[in-house]
Amino acid sequence: MVPSVELKMLTANDRELIEYARQVIDANTDAGPDEDGAHTMGAAVRDADGRMFAGVNLYHFTGGPCAELVALGTARSNGARNITTIVAVGNHGRGVVGPCGRDRQVLFDYHPGIRVLLPTAAGLRAATIEALMPFAATWTIENGTQEFDEARFA
Repeated sequence: MVPSVELKMLTANDRELIEYARQVIDANTDAGPDEDGAHTMGAAVRDADGRMFAGVNLYHFTGGPCAELVALGTARSNGARNITTIVAVGNHGRGVVGPCGRDRQVLFDYHPGIRVLLPTAAGLRAATIEALMPFAATWTIENGTQEFDEARFA
């Protein structure tokens, strides 16, 4: 059975997180409106205590880190252990952008149940990472790829 995707309306806290990510990338982008750059995406996360942490991407042809991964690392380095929500925002008013496949897998593996803010046909919405990764298998450092766990999608 294919898991159903339940999209939730955004909360005031979600909108605050989006604005925080937008401010961070607007203050730190290195590209003009029609230019490429190394820093063109910002991301922000919120932890269970309500604290927000941000990061910007570092584009590189070898696959530099996305803004979401930098924000997760920033949160961790500042003591955040329970990340509840994440969002990425493009520079120059490009708005909210959903996470790439690599970021989705990292979120799925390390932050079960995290809410992801993303654009949809119905506007900006929130979904759990499980909703964005139907039939995904978890990976762990200790045991590699795990068998499909249907309970994760209930």
